[in-house]
Amino acid sequence: MWRTLVFIGLLCVAAFGAVWLADRPGTVLVTFGGYEMQTSVAVAAVALVGLALALTLLWSVVTTILGLPSRLTFASRARRRARGYQAVSRGMVAVGAGDTIAARRYAGEAERLLGHEPLALLLKAQAAQVSGNRAGAEAAFTQMIDRDETRVLGLRGLFVEARRRGDAAAAREYAAEAIRLAPAASWASDAVLEARCADRDWRGALDAIERRASLGLVDKATAKRHRAVLLTADALDRVEHDPDGALYSAQEAVKLAPTLIPAAALAGRLLSHKGELRRAAKVVETAWRSQPHPDLAEVYLNLRPGDSALDRLKRADTLQKLSDGAPEGRLAVARAALESREFARARAALEPLIAERPTMRVCLLMSDLEQAEHGATGKGREWLARATRAPRDPAWIADGVVSEQWAPISPVTGRLDAFVWQAPPDVLVAPELAMSDDVTADLHEEQKVIPIISLEPAPALREELAPALPKAAEPPVTVKAVQPVPPQPEPVVFPASPPDVAPPEETPPTRRSLFR
Repeated sequence: MWRTLVFIGLLCVAAFGAVWLADRPGTVLVTFGGYEMQTSVAVAAVALVGLALALTLLWSVVTTILGLPSRLTFASRARRRARGYQAVSRGMVAVGAGDTIAARRYAGEAERLLGHEPLALLLKAQAAQVSGNRAGAEAAFTQMIDRDETRVLGLRGLFVEARRRGDAAAAREYAAEAIRLAPAASWASDAVLEARCADRDWRGALDAIERRASLGLVDKATAKRHRAVLLTADALDRVEHDPDGALYSAQEAVKLAPTLIPAAALAGRLLSHKGELRRAAKVVETAWRSQPHPDLAEVYLNLRPGDSALDRLKRADTLQKLSDGAPEGRLAVARAALESREFARARAALEPLIAERPTMRVCLLMSDLEQAEHGATGKGREWLARATRAPRDPAWIADGVVSEQWAPISPVTGRLDAFVWQAPPDVLVAPELAMSDDVTADLHEEQKVIPIISLEPAPALREELAPALPKAAEPPVTVKAVQPVPPQPEPVVFPASPPDVAPPEETPPTRRSLFR
């Protein structure tokens, strides 16, 4: 519409000019080279306008002819880039589909058409990875770090390749350089934190957590929990040679996460050693209300060294009241009552647990009770036999690993705060390893399965359980890891309950603590 209005306006101006010239008659005389030309003003004006238009048209033709080579070159480059990006697109699809031949073909075509464009280099690296050409992938990532816009991406690719070949030192260098260039790169931050935890550099890991929290890479609640876990790990490492420093770290961890059981148990134990019984009891009671745990019960019952068995029984009663009928509270009362030879009290505490589905600890405690009250009888041996087939008690579990001891990181993946306190299922499925930090997902590789680490009975427990087994017991069953069969790998599973143990020679059963 605007163009139409402008055109109409120009026509109006031209008409007005023509009328104005017609109303003002005059002549124009031009003398040149012995020639004399005379015409009216209107004709001269029209001739001048026509000459201007002719010169403009001539200039346009000349510039078009002169610029034709560059235009043709630009069009050729545009077509070349379009073909190159089309090759990149098709190559990405081929990588995702696992078509190694097509991926390599399109990667070569993209490199030929686009040169060292970032997307062409990325496709080249991906095609090399899906083809199993690690050297080619590293070469492509090395080319990326020579360009500012792809330097961090190249460092990530080199980091992944270094981890694949087991070069931890090189992987850490790449992650540290990426942190320097891009502090908000979450993969590099995770790698630095994992490396410091693997080195047991808990203070350095705390600095990494602080930086992650300041950059918003983790939420405040998670950062607070991770700081508590790292402080607990630091306290556990210092408890032998620096008990005061260990106590400080444990107390700081309890302030950040009052329900963190390892921190509360360690802080309570160290406070009781310093004679601060009230503070120790308060720390343990707070954690116990959240989750009753045998480590907390052991610390609480032994707050004051030299207490009588009846004093420990009174404290066990306190724990039972705080636990609101939880099994751990009943087990604490039963053990304390057994040690004080209150057999009826111990039996009453265990009866609700026996009526449900008694676990291994319940069966062993009943065996101790029968032997302490009635001597070495058949009932005690019967409970020992039941313990070999009883469900497992809660334990620390992380990524398929069952452990009696808490650890700040997973022994499989290195993940921080991975262990949780829960009862192992009847069958534990091994976790699958996946490189979540791999920017160029290696889709052609089959998923790897990590075998489950299943705890076997301790030697003392084997000796205790052995006399109760019948003479004709079947030989122990050896469980082997099942290897995945392509193309559908099956997860490796191990039984959660310990295998039967062959009966050795008759030996009197030994006593054991059930709080650990």
